[in-house]
Amino acid sequence: MMLSFFDQFASPTYMGIPLIAVAIALPWTLYPTPTSRWLNNRVLTLQGWFINRFTQQLLLPLNVGGHKWAVLFTSLMVFLITINMLGLLPYTFTPTTQLSLNMGIAVPLWLAPVSMGMRNQPTAALGHLLPEGTPVPLIPVLIIIETISLFIRPLALGVRLTANLTAGHLLIQLIATAAFVLLPIMPTVAILTATVLFLLTLLEVAVAMIQAYVFVLLLSLYLQENV
Repeated sequence: MMLSFFDQFASPTYMGIPLIAVAIALPWTLYPTPTSRWLNNRVLTLQGWFINRFTQQLLLPLNVGGHKWAVLFTSLMVFLITINMLGLLPYTFTPTTQLSLNMGIAVPLWLAPVSMGMRNQPTAALGHLLPEGTPVPLIPVLIIIETISLFIRPLALGVRLTANLTAGHLLIQLIATAAFVLLPIMPTVAILTATVLFLLTLLEVAVAMIQAYVFVLLLSLYLQENV
């Protein structure tokens, strides 16, 4: 039976039970936990250095009021990177290729800062809808445009993450299929195709990390506007 290229994005089930919950919960069991020793091993040291550097970079433009979000954003960053990286392994499922999951993460984390801004400083929050120095005839049009752009932000977050990961997985599968088909016919071309596949895989590893970083970075920018 011929399988569609998009079958890899279908949520797997076992005895009628969707396994996407297992795919989401599994990465948390892979993280090394701190020990009571005075000196940590290399893995814990590298993990701590990465988290500290990312937190400093993320919270640099935020004021003190936004620092309480550091744990949430850092945990989300590590979680997304782990899920995206595990999805590059053979016979695995990537939950972040599901638009429903990405929207479920993006909408609450976008709505919370917006709600805080509207409650704590409504004048400043509404002031983002109208740039300073706007000509009077353009005021109604700009308010409508900025309002639409405000509400389209969570959709852009979810679609960006979904589209980038889906496109990368499809390209990997297409090139791998081409290399497998060309191997008995044109071995030289198949070797070149396999080389391209290897380079594309390295690129997808970078994309998996960059997209997780961009997702959290945009959330921090939305927070910066409302805190």
